[in-house]
Amino acid sequence: MPHDIRKSLTGISGILVTPYDAAGEIDPARQKGIVDKAIAAGVHILVANGNTGEFYALTVEEAETMVKASAEHIAGRIPLLGGVGRGVRDACRLAKVSREAGASALMIHQPPDPFSSPRGLVDYVRAVGDAAEGLPLVLYLRNDAIGIKTIRELCELPAVVGVKWATPNAMRLAEAISATSSDIVWVGGLAETWAPVFYSVGARGFTSGLINLWPEQSVAIHTALEAGQYAEANRLIAQMKAFEDVRAEELNGTNVTGVKAALAAIGYDCGATRAPSAWPLTAAQQSTLRAFIEANNIRF
Repeated sequence: MPHDIRKSLTGISGILVTPYDAAGEIDPARQKGIVDKAIAAGVHILVANGNTGEFYALTVEEAETMVKASAEHIAGRIPLLGGVGRGVRDACRLAKVSREAGASALMIHQPPDPFSSPRGLVDYVRAVGDAAEGLPLVLYLRNDAIGIKTIRELCELPAVVGVKWATPNAMRLAEAISATSSDIVWVGGLAETWAPVFYSVGARGFTSGLINLWPEQSVAIHTALEAGQYAEANRLIAQMKAFEDVRAEELNGTNVTGVKAALAAIGYDCGATRAPSAWPLTAAQQSTLRAFIEANNIRF
C-alpha cells in the first residue's frame, strides 16, 4: 500500500548518517540498527543521502549504494526519501536509481553551482521530475534569495509536494506559504531547535539528525508541537541544546561530526566524517558531548 507522503512529511524527517568502516569506505549494513531504532521510536519518514548523510562527500556510485541499502533496511515500513542533487545529469541518474530502489519520494538538494539562476533552478527540478517518472518531489531550500516568484514557480511543478525550509527566515517562510498552494507541505528544515518558530508561521514537521542516536526525544518534541504545547516542546529542545550547539560550531563544519562522535560514544561507531567536514571533535567539544549523553542517559 503506498505511503501518504504529504502526511508523512508533517512528521519527523530523519536524516540518516552514512556509516564508514575503519578504512573510510561506506559500510551500508551498519545503518540498519539506526533505521530499526528510529522506526521503533515512531519516526515518520527517513532520508537517505541528505546532508547528515554527507551527500556531497559521496561519489554518485556510493550514493546509489546507500539509497538501495536504506530501502532494504526500511523494507517499506515507513516512507524513504531519496536525496538527489549536484549536476543535473548526476541528479537525474540518482533519481532513476532511487525510484528503482523503492524510494517513496525524492528530496532535491539545491545545486551548489556558483552560476545557478532562479529560472535555471526551475528547469533543473523539472528535469529531475521527468527522470523520476512520477515520484513526488520535495525541495530542500537552503537559500531563499531565489525569491518568492521562483519559489511559487517551483511549487507549481506538478510533482512537487513539499518544501524543506532550511533558512532561518521565518517571515519569508510565512510569505512563501501564503504565495503557494495549500497542497504544498512546508517542513522545518533546521531540525528541532527551529521547529517551534517555523510551526508558528504554518510549517509542520521537521528534519532531524538527532534521530540517529536519540529518536525518542525527537518524537516527544514532535508530539508536543502537534498538540500546540510550545512550552513543553521548548523544554524538551533545551535538553538537546548542547548537542546542537556542538553541531553548529566551526561554520557548521561539526554538524555531522557531532552526530558520528555521539554514536561512537554510545557504542554504535559509524566511522569518521570525510573532509572538509571537521574530524575529530576538539577536546572541549567532546567534553560537552559526553556531558550531554550522560545527562540524558542516552544508550543505543
